[in-house]
Amino acid sequence: MPVLEGAIIYANLIVLLSLGLTMTYITTAVPNFAQGSFAVFGSYVSLTLLRLHGLNPIYYLIGEPSGKEDFFKYIMTSIPISFVLGGVLGVLIYVLVLKPLIAKGAEVVMLMIATLAVDLILLGCLGAYAGYLGSITKKGAVKFIFTPYDINIGPTQGIFIVSILVILILLFSLFLLLYKTKFGVAMRASMENPSLAVIMGVNVEYTRIFSWFLSGGLAAVAGCLLPFRQEIVPATGSIIIVSIFAASIVGGLGTIYGALFGGYIIGISESYITYQLSTVFGPGILVYGKVISLVILVITLILAPKGLTGVRWRKIWRRSTSS
Repeated sequence: MPVLEGAIIYANLIVLLSLGLTMTYITTAVPNFAQGSFAVFGSYVSLTLLRLHGLNPIYYLIGEPSGKEDFFKYIMTSIPISFVLGGVLGVLIYVLVLKPLIAKGAEVVMLMIATLAVDLILLGCLGAYAGYLGSITKKGAVKFIFTPYDINIGPTQGIFIVSILVILILLFSLFLLLYKTKFGVAMRASMENPSLAVIMGVNVEYTRIFSWFLSGGLAAVAGCLLPFRQEIVPATGSIIIVSIFAASIVGGLGTIYGALFGGYIIGISESYITYQLSTVFGPGILVYGKVISLVILVITLILAPKGLTGVRWRKIWRRSTSS
């Protein structure tokens, strides 16, 4: 059971990351290779708030404040703070780097290279900040993990409960935004057909900026919880970006639902299958867990180039039943 719980926790975080990647790709046609570093940015925001202000995302979401002096900490967990700061980071990257390139007619390859450059810049900034944070707190920040701060709720880990609550709240909020508000309708229109949306009076630029805000915010929330699942270093983003892209492509890079399906397929498969293989070949194989994601990605591209959501399942079902 703990293995399955760990797989679900990881899958929940991959879903958040792939959702952000898919939204920015749909709205701006930019494959954001810095999405993993956005998550690590959220991890360091969470670490900073924990070291300097004692804001533990697990304790103050599940536990009770010990007194009136703790009430402010109780309502100001690191998760919403990480979401806002991550969203601001996403907007800054779009406005300062990608928007000028798009205005000059840069092709997808150039935009992709720009996000790779942003990823390396963020890696350097995070490394420098980790050293600074370690020097002022007298605790290591270049490499850290939050598992000692987790809470057991009966037989279940606190991070398991929190990850499920967080993803349910964010997915429900995203659904309300996209399908129950005028801005959401405009946003979906700009995703499906930007040219037609402009003719209908939709400000496509606003929807692009907001999609990058959401992308950065969702990634930072995932990064806020990721240290409860694995050890974090400044270069962690370069490792998990494989799983993020695999999830988006397997599900279907052109649809938000694809990110949801692909995230759970990749997240659970990568964790659970790798663990099962480690029982046969030894723990050394855990280092190569990303191979599982790549294998699933290659198989999907061969059988369904547009991802699982691009497959006409009803047509396949009718053929199978008729035969």
